[in-house]
Formats: sequence, structure tokens, C-alpha cells
Amino acid sequence: MRLPDFIRQHADHIVEEWEQFAKTITPAAQTMDRAALRDHARAILLAAARDMSTTQTTSEQMAKARGEGPEKTPSLDEAGASHGELRHNVGFDLVQMTSEFRHLRACVIRLWVDSLESPDLAYFQDMIRFNEAIDEALAESTAAYAEQVNRSRDIFLAILGHDLRAPLQAVTMSIDLLMRRATLADDALNCALHIKQGSRHMAAMVSDLLELVRSRLGRSLPISPAPMDLADAARAAIAEACAGNPGSDPTLTVSGDTRGRWDAGRLDQLLQNLIGNALQHGADPREVTLDLRGDGDSVQLVVHNDGTPIPEEAIGTIFDPLVRSAAEELGQPSTSLGLGLFIVKEVVTAHGGTIEVSSNANQGTVFTVILPRTAQPA
Repeated sequence: MRLPDFIRQHADHIVEEWEQFAKTITPAAQTMDRAALRDHARAILLAAARDMSTTQTTSEQMAKARGEGPEKTPSLDEAGASHGELRHNVGFDLVQMTSEFRHLRACVIRLWVDSLESPDLAYFQDMIRFNEAIDEALAESTAAYAEQVNRSRDIFLAILGHDLRAPLQAVTMSIDLLMRRATLADDALNCALHIKQGSRHMAAMVSDLLELVRSRLGRSLPISPAPMDLADAARAAIAEACAGNPGSDPTLTVSGDTRGRWDAGRLDQLLQNLIGNALQHGADPREVTLDLRGDGDSVQLVVHNDGTPIPEEAIGTIFDPLVRSAAEELGQPSTSLGLGLFIVKEVVTAHGGTIEVSSNANQGTVFTVILPRTAQPA
């Protein structure tokens, strides 16, 4: 039996062996069900069989062996790329992901050779074509996996750099206040100056880090939900924001049950960025308000500030990464590099929630976040 026909006829058996091998890849496979373990195995196999059944000239075969052509197989490439992305998302490393293809190749050839009674030259040609198809799928999976790694790295660096700015600003403001209100001399003064100089250097480094990943951001944040009270998190976030913004006094109102299962660290990012955005763009930092309301299976957070409304044409892109306001683009002083609201949207999405924004001259700017009481990652 020719190899493409053998693959089609024995696809179930081959996929079963794929699943059994995938189970041995721990720790990622320990939490995966049967469908996740099998993933795109059948699609890759059948696409490989279709590719092998197409006519290929000697020159085309030589070119494909060099990775130059002919045109790729869309269904094979799509299945391979999707497999690479999903294996990255569930925690496989690159060696583990590529080992699946090594096992698949060996499994198919072993089963097929065992079934042959009188091999001829055409069968060896089938083996070459099968290896080419698997190599193509492996190349697409590896490329997609590597892209996910790069995106995850970039979004981590971007969020790290952005979130370092809030505590760094608190340090800078605190040392400035200390130097103005206290009489420092000798070693104490030198220490204060070193702190001030060090914080400035750190701010420059953070800015450089953000510039590095300005055009290379990723998607979906990992979360670790645990029981927490969003009202407690909001009070802590307000206190931290006030430390870096003297004169600000956001008002928090709480009603209903604001407890749930969320990632406390991620929600702190959300709160800090929404509060910071309201303080930065509001007309009066003392008039920023937060309203928390627990109702049924969800908790709602509303952050409001007065001030110049967001232009209607900007509403659609306000959560995009590295988007600045017109004033910021013109070079007016700002602490924003366009990551805050992007991070907020990513945190909300990671918890399975929703976020909306409205802005006009009469009612001010309002961000409304609704979180399911138990995080439901997309």
C-alpha cells in the first residue's frame, strides 16, 4: 500500500500513538484532556497525505529539500502553525514540541514498513515525500512557537517597564519631599542625593526598556486566580497612587459583595493604571472617583474623572498598545507611553471580563470594568 493511502487508512491508530506519546511530556500534559493532547495531529497527517499525492517534478523536489519551494501546502502549514501556538500556550517547551514530530515521523514509517510485503522504488519515494511534509509542518510549528515566545517576552518586558514607573515615581516624590522639609547634612544629605540620582537613572533605564519593546507587544496574560476582595485592592492602589501624586485624593465608594477569585497582582496593575490615567488626564486630581459594586455573579468597577474629553475618533483605539494622545505626540510633558490602558484591557480579557469607556464634556470620562466573580480566562 502506498504511504498516503496507508496514512489515511490508519490515521486513528497513528493519532492514538501521538496521544500516548504526548501524555509523557510532563508537567504540561498532566492537566491536558484527550482533545488537547491530540491537538492538530489528524489535520497534520491528512494534509501530509494530500501533499504526497500531488505531482512533484525532480526540480521541485530538489528545491523543496532546500526549503525553497514549490509553494507550501496551506492546510499543512495552518495545522502546523496552530499546533506550535497551542503547545506554547499550554506550557510545552520547544524541545518537547519538536519531539512530537520526531515521534510522529518514526511511528508512521515503522507502521508502514511493517505492513509492506514487497517494497519497490515508489515506496522509497513516498518516504521522501512524507519526510518533506513533516519537515514543512515542523518548520511552521517551530516558527509559530518562536513567535509566541517572542511576543510573551516582549509583553512581559513592556509591562515590567511600565509598572516600575509607579513605585519609582513614589520614591522620587518621597525623596524630593524629604529634602525640602527636613534639614539633612553630611552623610544623610549624601544618601538622599544618591537616592535621587539613582531614581533618575532607573527612570532612564525604564524608558529605554519601553522603547525597546515599543513595536513588539504580545497578547493574553497568564493569571493565577485566588480568593480576594477587590475593595481592599482598590484601597491599597489608591494609597500607592497618592504617594506618588501629592495633592490627589481619589474617592472610593463600595456597595455589595466585592469578593471573588481573581489574580491579585494583575488587578493591582489594572487599578494602578486606571487610577493613574484618571489622575493624569483629569481636571482635578482630588475629584477622581472609584465606584465598586458587587451584584450577583459579577463585580463592577467604575472610574470617573472630569477634564478634556477623549476625542470620539480616539475611543476605538484607546486600548491599543503604545497609543498616545495628541498632546503627548506634540511633546507635552507626560508620564504615559501608551501602555497603561493596553495593560488594563489585557488584564480584563485574561479574567473573562469586559471594559467600556465613555467620554464627553458633560459627564467626564468613565471607564467601566465588569469582572465575573470567578475569573474565566478566554
